[in-house]
Amino acid sequence: MAVDVGLLILRVSIGLIFAAHGAQKAFGWWGGPGLSGWTAATARMGWHPARPWALLGIVSELGGGLLLVAGLLVPFAAVVLLAQTLVIIVRVHLQNGFWNGKGGIEFPLMLGLGTAALFVAGAGALSLDLTLGLSFGPPVRVAALALALAGACVAVWWPAPSTANEPIHT
Repeated sequence: MAVDVGLLILRVSIGLIFAAHGAQKAFGWWGGPGLSGWTAATARMGWHPARPWALLGIVSELGGGLLLVAGLLVPFAAVVLLAQTLVIIVRVHLQNGFWNGKGGIEFPLMLGLGTAALFVAGAGALSLDLTLGLSFGPPVRVAALALALAGACVAVWWPAPSTANEPIHT
């Protein structure tokens, strides 16, 4: 039971952080840019057309985060969030080094590692996956991970970001 409580704490905390970041981008909550601001930031980062890419980021973070909180479809939510994290690290934070205080990879890396742990360990007994009897074997998990990583590669190597000096909020 202790392991299941630990997984619940990890799932809810990581899920809420991702969902909050998605809500900042979607609705402008908690000082976030809102949809128009996030779409503009997405364009400055070099993704065109910007609106679909902005919406993809929002759905990944908000939807994936809420699925983690609920413990529903956890392997799929985890791989979407892992892909999103990889894109964020490579396209935005890597150039700033390691430390979060300088905009580095520290914070998204920790979110990604926690999400990876959930992907490997599963949702735990205190989840909708278990309550609904949902089970995802290794072939399904590996296929989902491969698709998500392929999508992340497309996003990472999409045309290079612009060199605009405007701040980017992630």
